[in-house]
Amino acid sequence: MLIESSAYASRWRDVAPAAKALFALAGFVAAWLARSPVAYALLTAMLVLAALLGARVQLRNYVAVAVPPLGFLLLSCLTMLFGPDANGHWNVTTTMLPTIEHLALRSFAMLAAMLGLVLTTPLPDLLALLRKLRTPELLLDLMVLCYRMLFVMRQAWDESITAQTARLGYGSWRQAWRSTGLLAGQMAVQVWQRAAALQTAADARVYQGTLRFLPTAYPQAGRQMASAALAGALMLAIALGDRL
Repeated sequence: MLIESSAYASRWRDVAPAAKALFALAGFVAAWLARSPVAYALLTAMLVLAALLGARVQLRNYVAVAVPPLGFLLLSCLTMLFGPDANGHWNVTTTMLPTIEHLALRSFAMLAAMLGLVLTTPLPDLLALLRKLRTPELLLDLMVLCYRMLFVMRQAWDESITAQTARLGYGSWRQAWRSTGLLAGQMAVQVWQRAAALQTAADARVYQGTLRFLPTAYPQAGRQMASAALAGALMLAIALGDRL
């Protein structure tokens, strides 16, 4: 939900999704081609500043969304520091440090490219772009249903928390643990019931297996695509120059 709210509040909300996707794709390719830490630093800085200064994504939202994948990356890098020695015993090893550094820097750059896309493009715009790219309709429908169910679960959670708080369900540690257990047990039932209601509403609207959204017009799409291509070419030039 934080990602979606940031996308709607972004200054690039009305920029053509194809232009933003082209810019992100160029960032991915450049991050894959680059080799040196300097090139990775330049690419990451360009992608992060584009989101923070260009799209005006709030810094706290950007950090909040980036922390989970960065934590997963840190855990992965730490596990790569352990390996067997000549006697078969597992110890901390430094032989993998160059590989870890390369993977971490590349992941930082690719993560910045991905965040720049998702934090500036609402899901309906992404779905429209994916539909133009001939993505299977079944996959798009699953994305929409998962997207909708996130809001259903959040609404059920907020309503249950409010009801329990009004009944002093979190007045003490013992009551808080009991309320949390009851909440976990009731969430499955409530989400199931609301999902069934969502299916009933779809059937009442003669759902035919494909979810459609009204298309959005982008009058300056050509100019935006040209700007994205120019910025992407700059990143590719940095990556290719690093390989020479």
